[in-house]
Amino acid sequence: MKIDINCDVGEGIENEHLLMPHISSCNIACGGHFGNAVTIDKTIQLAIENKVLIGAHPSFPDTKNFGRMVMNISHEALQKSIENQLELFESRLALVDEKLHHIKPHGALYNLIAVDKNFAEIFLKSIEKYSKDVFLYVPYNSVIEKLAIEKSIKIKYEVFSDRNYNNDLTLVSRNKENALITDKEDVFKHVLSMYKGKVKTISGELKTIKADTFCIHGDNKNAVSILEYLSEKLKKEGIKIA
Repeated sequence: MKIDINCDVGEGIENEHLLMPHISSCNIACGGHFGNAVTIDKTIQLAIENKVLIGAHPSFPDTKNFGRMVMNISHEALQKSIENQLELFESRLALVDEKLHHIKPHGALYNLIAVDKNFAEIFLKSIEKYSKDVFLYVPYNSVIEKLAIEKSIKIKYEVFSDRNYNNDLTLVSRNKENALITDKEDVFKHVLSMYKGKVKTISGELKTIKADTFCIHGDNKNAVSILEYLSEKLKKEGIKIA
Protein backbone atom coordinates (compact mmCIF):
# COMPACT_ATOMS: atom_id res chain seq x y z
CA MET A 1 0.00 0.00 0.00
CA LYS A 2 1.20 3.51 -0.71
CA ILE A 3 0.22 7.10 -0.12
CA ASP A 4 1.18 10.38 -1.81
CA ILE A 5 2.08 13.13 0.66
CA ASN A 6 2.37 16.58 -0.90
CA CYS A 7 3.62 19.82 0.58
CA ASP A 8 3.34 23.50 -0.31
CA VAL A 9 6.93 24.77 -0.59
CA GLY A 10 9.04 27.62 -1.94
CA GLU A 11 7.03 30.04 0.19
CA GLY A 12 9.85 31.65 2.16
CA ILE A 13 9.81 29.33 5.16
CA GLU A 14 13.23 27.89 4.21
CA ASN A 15 12.47 24.44 5.64
CA GLU A 16 12.25 22.57 2.34
CA HIS A 17 15.47 20.63 2.96
CA LEU A 18 13.81 19.13 6.05
CA LEU A 19 10.45 18.47 4.38
CA MET A 20 11.51 16.92 1.09
CA PRO A 21 12.84 13.60 2.47
CA HIS A 22 9.37 12.81 3.86
CA ILE A 23 7.10 13.72 0.92
CA SER A 24 6.45 12.36 -2.57
CA SER A 25 5.10 15.42 -4.40
CA CYS A 26 5.44 19.16 -3.89
CA ASN A 27 3.66 22.35 -4.90
CA ILE A 28 6.08 25.20 -5.56
CA ALA A 29 4.97 28.83 -5.28
CA CYS A 30 5.44 30.46 -8.68
CA GLY A 31 5.13 34.20 -8.14
CA GLY A 32 1.51 34.85 -7.19
CA HIS A 33 1.51 34.77 -3.40
CA PHE A 34 5.26 34.20 -3.18
CA GLY A 35 8.20 33.20 -5.31
CA ASN A 36 10.55 34.27 -8.08
CA ALA A 37 13.08 32.61 -10.36
CA VAL A 38 15.60 32.25 -7.53
CA THR A 39 13.24 30.58 -5.03
CA ILE A 40 11.69 28.42 -7.74
CA ASP A 41 15.08 27.18 -8.96
CA LYS A 42 16.27 26.39 -5.44
CA THR A 43 13.12 24.45 -4.60
CA ILE A 44 13.08 22.57 -7.90
CA GLN A 45 16.66 21.45 -7.24
CA LEU A 46 15.75 20.13 -3.78
CA ALA A 47 12.79 18.25 -5.28
CA ILE A 48 15.02 16.65 -7.90
CA GLU A 49 17.59 15.62 -5.29
CA ASN A 50 14.86 13.97 -3.21
CA LYS A 51 13.02 12.40 -6.18
CA VAL A 52 9.85 14.37 -5.39
CA LEU A 53 7.24 15.00 -8.10
CA ILE A 54 7.11 18.68 -9.04
CA GLY A 55 3.95 20.77 -9.19
CA ALA A 56 3.17 24.45 -9.73
CA HIS A 57 1.27 26.37 -7.04
CA PRO A 58 -0.37 29.41 -8.68
CA SER A 59 -2.35 31.92 -6.68
CA PHE A 60 -4.13 35.23 -6.71
CA PRO A 61 -1.35 37.79 -7.43
CA ASP A 62 -1.35 38.94 -3.82
CA THR A 63 1.92 38.78 -1.90
CA LYS A 64 0.56 41.20 0.74
CA ASN A 65 -2.03 38.68 1.98
CA PHE A 66 -0.04 35.57 0.94
CA GLY A 67 -2.87 34.65 -1.45
CA ARG A 68 -5.22 33.90 1.42
CA MET A 69 -7.87 36.51 0.62
CA VAL A 70 -10.18 36.62 -2.41
CA MET A 71 -9.05 39.52 -4.59
CA ASN A 72 -11.31 41.99 -6.33
CA ILE A 73 -9.86 41.21 -9.75
CA SER A 74 -11.32 40.84 -13.23
CA HIS A 75 -11.53 37.43 -14.83
CA GLU A 76 -9.17 38.60 -17.56
CA ALA A 77 -6.54 39.86 -15.10
CA LEU A 78 -6.73 36.67 -13.04
CA GLN A 79 -6.39 34.45 -16.11
CA LYS A 80 -3.38 36.44 -17.34
CA SER A 81 -1.73 36.30 -13.93
CA ILE A 82 -2.10 32.52 -13.64
CA GLU A 83 -0.82 32.06 -17.21
CA ASN A 84 2.22 34.23 -16.40
CA GLN A 85 2.93 32.30 -13.20
CA LEU A 86 2.81 28.97 -15.03
CA GLU A 87 4.94 30.26 -17.91
CA LEU A 88 7.60 31.39 -15.43
CA PHE A 89 7.50 28.04 -13.70
CA GLU A 90 7.68 26.05 -16.92
CA SER A 91 10.66 28.11 -18.08
CA ARG A 92 12.55 27.27 -14.86
CA LEU A 93 11.75 23.56 -15.24
CA ALA A 94 12.99 23.62 -18.82
CA LEU A 95 16.41 24.82 -17.65
CA VAL A 96 16.92 21.54 -15.78
CA ASP A 97 15.02 19.39 -18.28
CA GLU A 98 12.28 18.51 -15.80
CA LYS A 99 8.58 17.99 -16.49
CA LEU A 100 5.61 19.47 -14.67
CA HIS A 101 3.67 16.73 -12.88
CA HIS A 102 0.70 18.67 -11.52
CA ILE A 103 -0.91 22.02 -10.82
CA LYS A 104 -2.42 22.89 -7.46
CA PRO A 105 -4.00 26.32 -6.90
CA HIS A 106 -3.19 28.05 -3.62
CA GLY A 107 -5.15 29.46 -0.73
CA ALA A 108 -8.16 31.62 -1.45
CA LEU A 109 -8.08 30.72 -5.14
CA TYR A 110 -8.22 27.00 -4.31
CA ASN A 111 -11.18 27.50 -1.99
CA LEU A 112 -13.00 29.83 -4.40
CA ILE A 113 -12.87 27.57 -7.45
CA ALA A 114 -14.08 24.70 -5.32
CA VAL A 115 -17.46 26.44 -5.00
CA ASP A 116 -17.69 29.13 -7.71
CA LYS A 117 -18.36 27.93 -11.27
CA ASN A 118 -17.38 31.18 -13.01
CA PHE A 119 -13.98 31.37 -11.36
CA ALA A 120 -13.49 27.62 -11.80
CA GLU A 121 -14.03 28.03 -15.56
CA ILE A 122 -11.55 30.92 -15.66
CA PHE A 123 -8.98 28.84 -13.84
CA LEU A 124 -9.40 25.92 -16.25
CA LYS A 125 -8.99 28.31 -19.19
CA SER A 126 -5.77 29.59 -17.67
CA ILE A 127 -4.24 26.09 -17.41
CA GLU A 128 -5.57 24.85 -20.77
CA LYS A 129 -2.07 24.71 -22.27
CA TYR A 130 -1.00 22.13 -19.67
CA SER A 131 -4.20 20.20 -19.01
CA LYS A 132 -3.53 17.32 -21.40
CA ASP A 133 -0.22 16.40 -19.79
CA VAL A 134 -0.46 17.21 -16.08
CA PHE A 135 -2.70 16.39 -13.14
CA LEU A 136 -4.87 18.97 -11.42
CA TYR A 137 -5.15 18.59 -7.65
CA VAL A 138 -8.79 19.16 -6.64
CA PRO A 139 -10.98 18.65 -3.56
CA TYR A 140 -13.57 15.86 -3.64
CA ASN A 141 -17.16 16.80 -4.48
CA SER A 142 -16.19 20.29 -5.65
CA VAL A 143 -17.21 22.50 -8.58
CA ILE A 144 -13.69 22.45 -10.04
CA GLU A 145 -13.65 18.64 -9.87
CA LYS A 146 -16.87 18.32 -11.87
CA LEU A 147 -15.81 20.83 -14.53
CA ALA A 148 -12.37 19.23 -14.88
CA ILE A 149 -13.93 15.80 -15.39
CA GLU A 150 -16.29 17.23 -18.02
CA LYS A 151 -13.27 18.60 -19.88
CA SER A 152 -11.34 15.31 -19.56
CA ILE A 153 -8.64 16.91 -17.42
CA LYS A 154 -6.70 14.40 -15.32
CA ILE A 155 -7.35 14.98 -11.63
CA LYS A 156 -6.08 13.76 -8.30
CA TYR A 157 -8.32 14.16 -5.28
CA GLU A 158 -6.55 16.13 -2.58
CA VAL A 159 -7.26 16.12 1.14
CA PHE A 160 -5.67 18.18 3.88
CA SER A 161 -3.82 16.33 6.61
CA ASP A 162 -3.42 19.37 8.86
CA ARG A 163 -6.77 21.11 8.33
CA ASN A 164 -10.21 20.48 9.80
CA TYR A 165 -13.29 20.01 7.62
CA ASN A 166 -16.84 21.35 7.76
CA ASN A 167 -19.80 19.01 7.15
CA ASP A 168 -20.00 20.09 3.49
CA LEU A 169 -16.33 19.04 3.07
CA THR A 170 -15.10 22.62 2.78
CA LEU A 171 -12.16 23.55 4.99
CA VAL A 172 -12.75 25.30 8.29
CA SER A 173 -11.80 28.96 7.77
CA ARG A 174 -8.32 29.97 8.88
CA ASN A 175 -10.03 32.78 10.79
CA LYS A 176 -11.27 30.18 13.27
CA GLU A 177 -9.16 28.73 16.06
CA ASN A 178 -9.89 25.13 15.10
CA ALA A 179 -8.91 25.49 11.43
CA LEU A 180 -5.46 23.93 11.79
CA ILE A 181 -4.36 20.59 13.19
CA THR A 182 -0.91 20.93 14.73
CA ASP A 183 -0.67 17.83 16.94
CA LYS A 184 1.18 15.04 15.10
CA GLU A 185 -0.94 12.22 16.55
CA ASP A 186 -4.14 14.03 15.56
CA VAL A 187 -2.77 14.50 12.04
CA PHE A 188 -1.93 10.80 11.80
CA LYS A 189 -5.44 9.76 12.89
CA HIS A 190 -6.92 12.27 10.40
CA VAL A 191 -4.77 10.90 7.57
CA LEU A 192 -5.47 7.26 8.34
CA SER A 193 -9.22 7.87 8.43
CA MET A 194 -9.18 9.71 5.08
CA TYR A 195 -6.92 7.04 3.58
CA LYS A 196 -9.75 4.62 4.41
CA GLY A 197 -12.34 6.94 2.78
CA LYS A 198 -13.84 8.77 5.73
CA VAL A 199 -13.20 12.19 7.26
CA LYS A 200 -14.30 13.26 10.72
CA THR A 201 -15.75 16.77 10.44
CA ILE A 202 -15.51 19.51 13.00
CA SER A 203 -18.93 18.53 14.35
CA GLY A 204 -17.85 14.91 14.78
CA GLU A 205 -19.69 13.45 11.77
CA LEU A 206 -18.01 10.90 9.52
CA LYS A 207 -18.29 11.82 5.84
CA THR A 208 -17.21 9.93 2.74
CA ILE A 209 -14.20 11.45 1.00
CA LYS A 210 -11.89 10.48 -1.86
CA ALA A 211 -8.15 10.96 -1.41
CA ASP A 212 -5.32 10.46 -3.91
CA THR A 213 -2.89 12.93 -2.34
CA PHE A 214 -2.54 14.28 1.20
CA CYS A 215 -1.33 17.82 1.84
CA ILE A 216 0.80 19.04 4.71
CA HIS A 217 1.31 22.81 4.68
CA GLY A 218 4.98 23.74 4.71
CA ASP A 219 4.21 26.77 6.87
CA ASN A 220 2.52 24.69 9.58
CA LYS A 221 4.68 25.41 12.64
CA ASN A 222 5.03 21.68 13.29
CA ALA A 223 5.34 20.59 9.65
CA VAL A 224 8.71 18.87 9.99
CA SER A 225 7.89 16.94 13.17
CA ILE A 226 4.47 16.00 11.74
CA LEU A 227 6.03 14.59 8.58
CA GLU A 228 8.68 12.68 10.50
CA TYR A 229 5.98 11.17 12.71
CA LEU A 230 3.72 10.37 9.75
CA SER A 231 6.57 8.61 7.96
CA GLU A 232 7.20 6.40 10.98
CA LYS A 233 3.55 5.64 11.79
CA LEU A 234 2.46 4.99 8.21
CA LYS A 235 5.36 2.58 7.74
CA LYS A 236 4.13 0.62 10.75
CA GLU A 237 0.70 0.43 9.08
CA GLY A 238 2.33 -1.02 5.96
CA ILE A 239 1.81 2.18 3.98
CA LYS A 240 4.70 3.57 1.97
CA ILE A 241 5.00 7.27 1.07
CA ALA A 242 5.46 7.20 -2.70
